[in-house]
Amino acid sequence: MAKYRIAWLPGDGIGVDVLEATKIVLDRIALDAEYIHGDIGWEFWRTEGDALPQRTLDMMKETDCAFFGAITSKGKDVADKELLPELQGKGYSYRSPIVRMRQLLDLYICLRPCKAYPGNPLNYRDNIDLVVFRENTEGMYIGVEFERVPEEFYAVKAMSKVPRDAALSLRAITPGGSERIVRAAFEFARKNGRRKVTAVHKANVLRMTDGVFMDAFRKVRAEYPDIATDDANIDAMGMWLLKNPLSYDVIVTTNLFGDIISDLCAQMVGGLGFGCSGNIGATYAVFEPTHGSAPKYAGQYKVNPLASILAAKMMLDWLGETDRAAQIEGAVAAVLAEGAVRTYDMGGSASTLDMARAVAEKL
Repeated sequence: MAKYRIAWLPGDGIGVDVLEATKIVLDRIALDAEYIHGDIGWEFWRTEGDALPQRTLDMMKETDCAFFGAITSKGKDVADKELLPELQGKGYSYRSPIVRMRQLLDLYICLRPCKAYPGNPLNYRDNIDLVVFRENTEGMYIGVEFERVPEEFYAVKAMSKVPRDAALSLRAITPGGSERIVRAAFEFARKNGRRKVTAVHKANVLRMTDGVFMDAFRKVRAEYPDIATDDANIDAMGMWLLKNPLSYDVIVTTNLFGDIISDLCAQMVGGLGFGCSGNIGATYAVFEPTHGSAPKYAGQYKVNPLASILAAKMMLDWLGETDRAAQIEGAVAAVLAEGAVRTYDMGGSASTLDMARAVAEKL
């Protein structure tokens, strides 16, 4: 029996391509694992009314962790129209599978390392090495929205000037959710010798919700006097990251702001072809490249698989396979430093599988 059971969720579009590439690398290091395919993606929404079928969730409960490719997500009007005719009008409502996994499995940490590897021609600046901790289960992504403002909301004085036909989304920030993501960031910093943790917020405007988040940050930082801290408004942070990226180390923030700022950080180290992510809870985790499904490239084996391969490195670290994780990162770094194999985003002509084979050959 294999040491690890890994739910293997290719999903849509290039998710299939990059997971095939990642498997080349995992096979090369001879990880003792069974990879169990799971149904997930747009086709299952279209034919079953559920992009994350219950059978997949049940299968995941019998595994150690999951590895996820990419999902095609579309707006409500398109999603409703693409359901099979016999499913339309029966109350099905599309929700992002990855958001559902985060919430159903309480994967409250979204961990996004953003590192500039020498030799990558897409680096914004050398030596960038940031880690973003994004709260992953609450905030603006709780999914509580209204097409029109409910009448009872007008009991709140501040709603008096909001038109009756306005759409409404709710943001929920809890003390417990804030404290655990902040604590995860500080624990990571201490364990990995990081010098500073920066909180990103908008507490000057979102006084109640980001006030809760910043209260948690101030409480937790008092327990880590060995680690420097600062904080910044989300808008200012976008500016300061571009101006002084080497001034930042570990960033912790709420769900929506983390979604935004982590993509900015990823672009500074090569773009989404390098953006890897771990969705981590107390006992389970889902690892993924952060790019979308890019349907126009599906099956062409054109895109950069390094985001997915680096996500596999993160998975191995989480499983305790730290030596193998270091080997994969070292192989990626060596290929980038040599510069002989580059995918189209880096100005080269190597295919998705060419890049994977080049990394595997360095192991």
